[in-house]
Amino acid sequence: MSERPGASADILLVEDNPGDVRLTREAFEEGNISNTLHVVTDGVEALDFLHQRGDFADSPRPDIVLLDLNLPRKSGEEVLTEIRNDDDLSCLPVIILTSSEAEEDIVQSYELQANAYLTKPVDPSEFIETVRRFRAFWLEVVRLPPDEVE
Repeated sequence: MSERPGASADILLVEDNPGDVRLTREAFEEGNISNTLHVVTDGVEALDFLHQRGDFADSPRPDIVLLDLNLPRKSGEEVLTEIRNDDDLSCLPVIILTSSEAEEDIVQSYELQANAYLTKPVDPSEFIETVRRFRAFWLEVVRLPPDEVE
């Protein structure tokens, strides 16, 4: 990824709800976010994508992961734990993007070293505003770690 603020980023969205995937794509388009959004629908696929295994052998390493908590096959918490315990992935920014407002989910996510916790608004226009704020902070203000030198 380029080091200049606002540079294009590869974003991995880990979300099993097709409606939320569609809404996220629309929010990125509505917010004129020109980053590449890759989508996987469960925790096992997320780890395969991140480790470039199987169908994801040619996938880029994402700059940011947007991770739902309630996923089939492997939960968001399990995925986050594996990311943080992997030397090659541990610095990857992971943002929890979930409908859960449960205090225990928030606490657990930060204990597992999530970089941020965002609750998905139910209203589509509010969701678009959330994505715009995400873009403003994570893609324009924050400096993300560079890709590993191979």
